[in-house]
Amino acid sequence: MQICSLLPSATEILYALGLGDSVVGVTHECDFPPEAAKKPALIRPRVDPHARPAEIDRQVNELVARGEGIYAVDAELLASLAPDLIVTQDLCHVCAASPDDLASALSRLPKQPKVLTLTPHTLADIWNDICRVGASTVTSRDAEALAVRLAQRVAATDAIARSVSKRPRVLCLEWLDPFYVGGHWVPDMVAKAGGEDMLGRAGEPSFRATAEEIAQTRAEIIVVMPCGYNAARTIAEFNCMRLPEVWSDLPAVRERRMFAVDANSYFSRPGPRLATGIEILAHIFHPELFDQNLPAGALHQLS
Repeated sequence: MQICSLLPSATEILYALGLGDSVVGVTHECDFPPEAAKKPALIRPRVDPHARPAEIDRQVNELVARGEGIYAVDAELLASLAPDLIVTQDLCHVCAASPDDLASALSRLPKQPKVLTLTPHTLADIWNDICRVGASTVTSRDAEALAVRLAQRVAATDAIARSVSKRPRVLCLEWLDPFYVGGHWVPDMVAKAGGEDMLGRAGEPSFRATAEEIAQTRAEIIVVMPCGYNAARTIAEFNCMRLPEVWSDLPAVRERRMFAVDANSYFSRPGPRLATGIEILAHIFHPELFDQNLPAGALHQLS
């Protein structure tokens, strides 16, 4: 089977199911496992991914206002690869090629491939999507086993977290300029790790919040997880910003309990590594209970 993946999380799922050799095309952002980055890139961004957060936000809004997609599909390359299966998503227009762009590229193919569209909103949806990928690639048994293992890891963390007498008030920032609060599976991750998400809405999209709204949360911990950024880039962007004055009374700011995480690996992508993301959050919220070794570069305390 020839498979093209149009989003990084699907690429991770396919490789986790032992289908790396069947993957013939990916996106420019597919970097895990490392060998995935060697595959032909079918997607290119129409925004500058290296720009500052405010400029990226401006470019995205401008494209959306014009009715254009954030990413372009290389239709000629797609045709040359002749995939049997394309895995894409219909969750976030900033995360993958739009359905219209994909439909236009597919219209040029002599043989129409099967298209599997993933639209996860919760952790349960993500585990189910792994099984759906398995069903579409004749790896159902492996997919179901992987989904069970991931759910069990999360359940083990959740069981320990439930023993705490106090859950910290947590704020997860998915973007810094303007401020966006993490949504979809992020509030569930916070809950499983033993925290209370003060603004995020489980199963619903991320949304823009003002500095004043954030100040009113009285958050004790702030986790900075800009979508698509690793910890190093998050630290660099955070150090370039000036904290709003209204945040001066936030416990998280006063007590310096602000943390940059590798969102690109463990939070933004709805794939297998979200289980590790929950373990990272548990370590932040309750270090006395969760002292396991974390992946290198996954977490940094901000000053």
